[in-house]
Amino acid sequence: MSQENVDQAGRPQPATAESQEYLTKISSQPRTAADLREVARVVFPADKDLDALPLYIDGPINVEGPSSAGSDTANQHPDDIISRRSVRIRPGRRVSFGSYFNAFPASYWRRWTVAESVVLRVRTSGAGSLIVYRSNARGVSQRVEDRRVEGSTTCEFELTLAPFGDGGWYWFDLISDEEGMTLDAASWLVPSQDRPVGRVTLGVTTFNRPDYCVNTIRTIAEADGLDEVLDELIIVDQGNKLVQDEPDFAAAEKAMRGKLRVIRQGNMGGSGGFARNMYEVVEGRQTPEGVEKSDYVLILDDDILLESEGVLRATAFADMCHTPSIVGGHMFDMFNKPLLNAYAEVVNPYRFLWGPVDGLGAVDFAERGLRSRPRLHRRWDADYNGWWMCLIPRTILEDIGLSLPVFIKWDDSEYSLRAKAAGYPTISLPGAAVWHVSWADKDDAVDWQAYFHERNRLIAALLHSPFAKGGRMLRESLTTDTKHVVSMQYYPAKSVLLAIQDVLDGPERLHEMLPTRMPEIRAMKDEYSDARVVKDPAELPPVRRAKPPKTMEAPKSPTKAQLIPWAVRTVLKQTLRPVRSMAKEYPEASVAHMDGHWSYLATLDSAIVSNAEGTGASWYRRDPAQVRELMAESVKLHAELLSRWDALSEQYRAALPEITSVDAWARTFAENGPAQ
Repeated sequence: MSQENVDQAGRPQPATAESQEYLTKISSQPRTAADLREVARVVFPADKDLDALPLYIDGPINVEGPSSAGSDTANQHPDDIISRRSVRIRPGRRVSFGSYFNAFPASYWRRWTVAESVVLRVRTSGAGSLIVYRSNARGVSQRVEDRRVEGSTTCEFELTLAPFGDGGWYWFDLISDEEGMTLDAASWLVPSQDRPVGRVTLGVTTFNRPDYCVNTIRTIAEADGLDEVLDELIIVDQGNKLVQDEPDFAAAEKAMRGKLRVIRQGNMGGSGGFARNMYEVVEGRQTPEGVEKSDYVLILDDDILLESEGVLRATAFADMCHTPSIVGGHMFDMFNKPLLNAYAEVVNPYRFLWGPVDGLGAVDFAERGLRSRPRLHRRWDADYNGWWMCLIPRTILEDIGLSLPVFIKWDDSEYSLRAKAAGYPTISLPGAAVWHVSWADKDDAVDWQAYFHERNRLIAALLHSPFAKGGRMLRESLTTDTKHVVSMQYYPAKSVLLAIQDVLDGPERLHEMLPTRMPEIRAMKDEYSDARVVKDPAELPPVRRAKPPKTMEAPKSPTKAQLIPWAVRTVLKQTLRPVRSMAKEYPEASVAHMDGHWSYLATLDSAIVSNAEGTGASWYRRDPAQVRELMAESVKLHAELLSRWDALSEQYRAALPEITSVDAWARTFAENGPAQ
C-alpha cells in the first residue's frame, strides 16, 4: 500500500495514521450481486461528445508548472471513447476520473443515506497503475490506495464513508504503461441492506416542443439498465404542436416497448403539467393484476438533453435515504455543456428570494475540473431543486399534496419548502443532471412572466416566510416595480400590479385562473410599446438627440443608502418633467440588452433596447401620465398588502391543503381538456 498522499494540487503529503483508517481491507473476492447494489456506473458521453468530456474525465490540476499530474481532456481523441462505459488510455498517459459525473459524492451518501461504506469495482485490460483518491470538505486530496494491474484484471476496493461528514469525494486515476491500457468498466456499489429497488415514473411536461420530447423518449428507450427501475414515461402534452405528430414519434414509441403514455390537456403551465405527472403516480395505473403504483415520480423539463445515468443514480440514492427525500439533479447549459448553472440553490428567508448559494452559480468545468474546485468538495445542502430534473417519492405526494396551481415560477421551490416543514429534505445530488436551454439569454422579468414572478413569490412568502410582514419581501417588491416604471418598462410594471391584486383577492381562484391568466397577461402586450419586439432594425427610427450627453459612460447605480432618495427624485422628475420633443419621434439611444440597467434607462426619454435573445428590439418611450398612474397604484397596492399581510397569510395557509389536494387537481384536469 502506498504511503503517499497528495493535496488538491497533486503535491505529495505525508501519510497519517488517520488516513490508513479510511480504507477497509481490499476484498480478495468480489462480493455477490445480492450483497451489493450498483448505485453509480462510470460512464462517458453519448455520441463521443468532446464538448461534454470535461464532465466525465477531469482535466489537469490547475497549478503552475507541468500538468503531468493530471489528465488533459483537450488532448483526448474521440476514438479513445470505446463505448458508454469503456475508454482507452494511450501509452504513457494518465487519466483521472475525479470528474463531475464519475467521482463518487461520498459526503452526500454519508449524510443522507444508510450506507456506511462504498465499493469501487474497476475492470481493466493492459498494464498500468490504478490509484484511488479521496478528498475532504476543504478540497484537499489524499491517495488512499494504488494497485499495479496487468492483463484482464478486476480490482475491488471497500471504502468507508465515516470521515465524510462535511464533504469529500472518492475517485480513481489510471496510468498506462508503454503498451497502453483500457478501462473496460467501473462502478460504485453500496451494501444493499435488504433495501428494495424502487420503481420510478418519468414525467415530462411540454408545450410545443415535440422535437425535444421525441429526443428524450429515444434517449430513455436506448438507456442501458433503465428498464430495471422504469415503470413508464408519461408525456403531458399541453400544446397544439403535438409530440405524437412528430415524424420520429412512432419509432420512439415502439422503442419504449409499452412504457410510454401521452396525456393531452389544456395549457396550465409547468405546475399544471407536473401536477398531472404527480397525480398519475398517486392514483396509479390499472393493470391486469390490479392498480400498480410507482415509488417515485421523476419530473423532467421538455427542453433538455438527459444524461440517463442520472435517473438510475437518483433512484438508487432515494432508495437508500434515511427518510423519504426529494432528490434533484443539476442543470447544465445545453449550448455550453461544461457550464453548470447552479450547484445548490436556497431561498433567502428574509428577502424570500431564491438563487444559488453564493459562489456556486455558473461553474464552468471547462476552465477547471472538480479536483481544482475546493468549494465543490464541501457538501452543500439545498432548500429546493428546480423541476428540470427532480425525483419525488410517492409517499411525500400522498402526505403533503401536489404542486401549487400557479402555472410557472416558484412551484418547485414552494414544494420543497412545504416538504421540509413536513420533515422531508431536498438533496441536489451531484452526478445526476440534465442539459437545459440556458436562461442566460432570456429576461423573463420584463415579459409576461413578470406577473408570475411577482404573484407566486408573494404566495410562497405568505405560506412560508418566518418573518413578520414577509421580511424584506414587500420593500423589494415596491423597489422592483419602481425600477420597471423609471426604466420605461410599463408592461411588466402593470403585470406586477395585476399580480398583487390577484394575491389580495385570495387563493380561491387559483385553480380557476390557471388556464386563463397567462393568455390574458400576454394579450396586454399590444398596449405597450416596450412589450412589442421589432425583429427588423430598419423598421425603427434612427437614433437622434438634440444635445448629446457630456460623457459616454453610463451613470453609476445608486448605492443602497442612496437608493430611496434617488428613486424619489427620479420618479418626481419623470412625473413632472415633459418629454423632450425630439425623443417623441426618435430614440435617444440604442441600448444593448446587457447595458439596459434601470439606472441608465431612467436618464433617457426614449431608447431602442434589444432583447435578451438578440432576435429583436423594443422602443421604450417615457410617458409621464403612465408614471403617475402606475406609481400611485403601486403605492396603494403595496400599502394594502402590508396592512393585510397577517390575515392573508392565515388565509393562504388554511387553503393550502385543499388547493394542492388530489381531488382539487382532479377537478381542474377534468375541466381543462386538450388545446384545440
